[in-house]
Amino acid sequence: MEFFERHQGGERAVLLHVEQRSVDSNEDLAEFRELARSAGAEILAESEVKRQTPDPRLFIGKGKAEELAELVAAHEAELVIVNAQLSPSQERNLERLVKCRVLDRTGLILDIFAQRARSHEGKLQVELAQLNHLATRLVRGWTHLERQRGGSIGLRGPGETQLEMDRRLLGGRIKQLKERIARVRRQRAEGRKGRQQSDVPTVALVGYTNAGKSTLFNALTVAESFTADQLFATLDTTLRRVEMTPQLTVVFADTVGFIRHLPHELVSAFRSTLEETLEADLLLHVVDAASPERDRQIEDVEVVLEEIGAGQMPRLTVMNKIDQLEDGAVRVDRDASELPTRVWVSAKDARGLDELREALGERLEPSSVTRRLFIPMADGRLYAQLQGEGAVLEEEVDESGWHLEINLPVARWGQLLKNEPSLADMVVDGPEPTPPEPFEEILAARPSRH
Repeated sequence: MEFFERHQGGERAVLLHVEQRSVDSNEDLAEFRELARSAGAEILAESEVKRQTPDPRLFIGKGKAEELAELVAAHEAELVIVNAQLSPSQERNLERLVKCRVLDRTGLILDIFAQRARSHEGKLQVELAQLNHLATRLVRGWTHLERQRGGSIGLRGPGETQLEMDRRLLGGRIKQLKERIARVRRQRAEGRKGRQQSDVPTVALVGYTNAGKSTLFNALTVAESFTADQLFATLDTTLRRVEMTPQLTVVFADTVGFIRHLPHELVSAFRSTLEETLEADLLLHVVDAASPERDRQIEDVEVVLEEIGAGQMPRLTVMNKIDQLEDGAVRVDRDASELPTRVWVSAKDARGLDELREALGERLEPSSVTRRLFIPMADGRLYAQLQGEGAVLEEEVDESGWHLEINLPVARWGQLLKNEPSLADMVVDGPEPTPPEPFEEILAARPSRH
């Protein structure tokens, strides 16, 4: 009888890249190498395999698996990383054959997230994702304790008892983590509610990992978020409030980067973080304009946005890193209605940031209302308030009061009507309906997330 011991971890790795002819969206080899390096792996060798369909037992054919085992032995590797998602049995069978630990793409990304998480919330989310992933692979670590002859009476060994105990512990920890994350979600919801009540729009930076979101975030907000030329340098959402103009204040949210085939465990665990994207008034889609894969990366981000329910949200695309382009000129692309749709910038060199701020202002500046008012002398406090806000365009005064023409953002005008009910009677250019709250229609049109 052959027993299987779980191999210890290590960083000396052999990469296995599998290209499936039957799959249109194979993983990118260069990105795979960068993922492995981001995890801290020392790449000793690479093996590329082409298959029509995955082998149900080993994912690759037996002959290629034996060649992989020889490659591992020759380089004394401690780890094989596979650029594909393996089933638990395929992972276990490959480990038996190559005699070292095997990690698939999902496990690799989870490991990177575990290294990058800094905040309490981020660590909770990563641990939940890891445990959800581990739950399907728990049997691997205890195969040496299992009876191999089935589950008949008298043949239930200590391994089965150990597995049951581990499953109970795992289930209890997962439940505890979900409760803690739920509390964090409620705290985030309260923070968002406060921002919405104060009519401060939120702009969420989204994009493919390593597109330069955090660099752009720092440039726009004068923050000091961690930046590095590596995948998933930033995991924890960072919020900064910025006064764009005297009339417009914005909260910017720097979010986790996306990647092709983002593991479902992460999408589920990072729900509270991704809700900052869902609750934003505008998405700033940051693209690495110099990447040869930029069109595919844009499509991959759109897929993830659809998956989390943000596919129909308004967005402004930022083509970043123009300093790496031959014709890297700053420009603003507009649609048929002259609304800005793309801004070409270099966050590193701070080129194009003024154009980006102007474009953000055009997309976010709430529409204004112009009204003619008559304010009696007895309401001098209201007149002084309008003057203090710079809302008065024209004014005439007589012994009865002030005849004014004012201009205010829709949201502010709505607040005044709500706080000063008598103001509606002072409008002299027709009845004044209560305007909607800013972005209310956009929020109401979003798909439910529950």
